[in-house]
Amino acid sequence: MRDETNDKSDGANIWSRNEVESPCIRICVVHPEARICTGCNRSIDEISRWSKMTDEERARITAELPGRTALLRKRRGGRAARMAGREG
Repeated sequence: MRDETNDKSDGANIWSRNEVESPCIRICVVHPEARICTGCNRSIDEISRWSKMTDEERARITAELPGRTALLRKRRGGRAARMAGREG
């Protein structure tokens, strides 16, 4: 017999657990200077250890993430600036 209360047609219930959820938003790009993910604001170390962390560690890191946005200053230049320099 199926438990209808936990039934999700997309299969997401297979991956559901009782723990602090990952802040990952599937935009996985590491900022070259700050060395944190521009999607979730976690460090590479935090991302790699996430599954081994306690709920308390995850909650602490999750609470810190909004304050890390300032570390992701917009990069100056990049490909767009190089291309604009060649045209002008």
